[in-house]
Amino acid sequence: MIRPTTPDDTTALIALAKATGLFEPSQLDEIDEMLADYFSNSDSENLWFTDDDDEPVAIAYCEPERMTHQTWNLQLIAVRPDRQRQGRGALLLRYVEQALTKKGGRILLVETSGMPSFESTREFYRKCGYEEEARIRDFYQAGDDKIVYRKVLTSGSNLKK
Repeated sequence: MIRPTTPDDTTALIALAKATGLFEPSQLDEIDEMLADYFSNSDSENLWFTDDDDEPVAIAYCEPERMTHQTWNLQLIAVRPDRQRQGRGALLLRYVEQALTKKGGRILLVETSGMPSFESTREFYRKCGYEEEARIRDFYQAGDDKIVYRKVLTSGSNLKK
């Protein structure tokens, strides 16, 4: 069951993100801070969703891009390692896309690393219909590019696909 994230999920979600092996300790601290900010700000437009199967097994977080009209950025999606390759990530991503479309979202951007260890992540986005839009060389550190994927959410727009 996919549902909005609650404060009670925080500990399990940090453990989930850590278990993926994709986040540095400082990034885990950042996720914890982002969750705390989200729960303390009732006016936030940011969206957190949890895939719950008697306990959190996946999480997604997106926020609107500043100074744009209905462009969103998926900042985080993670599935617990023992639940990966079961379609949960794709289902959660579709849920996010549908929620954003209902809010009038036009575009969803996803940023990820260009390192070889992230190839399965990049393949996941491509399989979900995202196209590589940009690459910023050496963004995260020397030799680690930032790759930006893009997906048009609204079918009735004049956007180039």
